[in-house]
Amino acid sequence: MIDSKPFEKPVVVELGHVGKYRQISSTREAAECLMTVWPLNRGERHRDALDTCLKALEGYRSPADARRALIEAARESEVLVT
Repeated sequence: MIDSKPFEKPVVVELGHVGKYRQISSTREAAECLMTVWPLNRGERHRDALDTCLKALEGYRSPADARRALIEAARESEVLVT
């Protein structure tokens, strides 16, 4: 089983309905979220974040890199809470 590569601090995003928050605490959670429940307004930052998360899970990037990329994707999709 691949290590989930936890984040130092979770990222909170608002997905689905207004007021429905999701706390993402690891690279694995971020990758799953980006692949399955991310809003349809996916752009370049979404692709970059997914690629970074997958590379982090394989050990080629750091969880901190994955967290930063997730935050940028959340800003791009206007779902970032924290």
